[in-house]
Amino acid sequence: MVTGREQHPTKTLEAERSNQALWDELAPVHYRSYREVEILRAGGEVLDEVETQELGPVTDRTLLHLQCHIGTDSLAWARRGARVTGVDFSARSIAMAETLARELQIPARFLHCNVYDLPQQLDERYDIVYTSRGVLCWLYDLQRWGGIIAHHLKPGGRFYLMESHPFCNLFDDSRPGRLQLIHSYFHDPRPVRWDSGDGDYDDASYVPCHPSYEWVWSIADVLGALLGAGLRLESVRELDRIFYRHFPGMVPCRDRWYQHPEHPGQLPLTFTLCARKPDPSAESVGGES
Repeated sequence: MVTGREQHPTKTLEAERSNQALWDELAPVHYRSYREVEILRAGGEVLDEVETQELGPVTDRTLLHLQCHIGTDSLAWARRGARVTGVDFSARSIAMAETLARELQIPARFLHCNVYDLPQQLDERYDIVYTSRGVLCWLYDLQRWGGIIAHHLKPGGRFYLMESHPFCNLFDDSRPGRLQLIHSYFHDPRPVRWDSGDGDYDDASYVPCHPSYEWVWSIADVLGALLGAGLRLESVRELDRIFYRHFPGMVPCRDRWYQHPEHPGQLPLTFTLCARKPDPSAESVGGES
């Protein structure tokens, strides 16, 4: 249940601390409930073919996974041959990720760190920076986020994002049926506070104790943060399906994807993008040839 926006921007850090407590709380819940954990244990693939095709082969590539939660996607990329470092601000999420990595004997490194503190905690540069599914709403400063991505990419390295489309945030998501416009598309520096009371998105039987604070970002905000950090956009794609039941009554349209039953094929529900950090040395060589 939404209770409104935080009225004081100075409370941003308090909001982030509440979110961190929430994800510490949810980490063991998701370790038990996530279907992806069982798929990994069975040797299956948890990554979607859209992202594996768009990002391409990762064998022997270094990959930094931002906001990795309990590490299921991190370990999936490691199985595909990437040398993975997963980062999350939730200590319990990182503990769950390390436990799963040991159980499955998949080599990956996990780091407990807030994304915004990463340049002070991690020196490496990576071939790929990756983040996916339900990540942007927990970020309060996209300009800094874009700069951190650029900082940790090698020249010529690529950033990849798969995320729910901000179009989804405009509508009432508490009632099935016809969509009702109730929110603004545009960013507000004040987060929306969502009080506990409803079941968790992955385990409806579990009601979280901590509220969440979420920030809304437009497509222009995301692109502007990356372009402003000096990255070059390579692709943007919009999909008519989403990776969880965002609206009540959504129906499966393929494995682990959902559509709105009244608007199949009509709504932008997910977007992906890929951007690259320029490599001055390669461009210089190309220019001389």
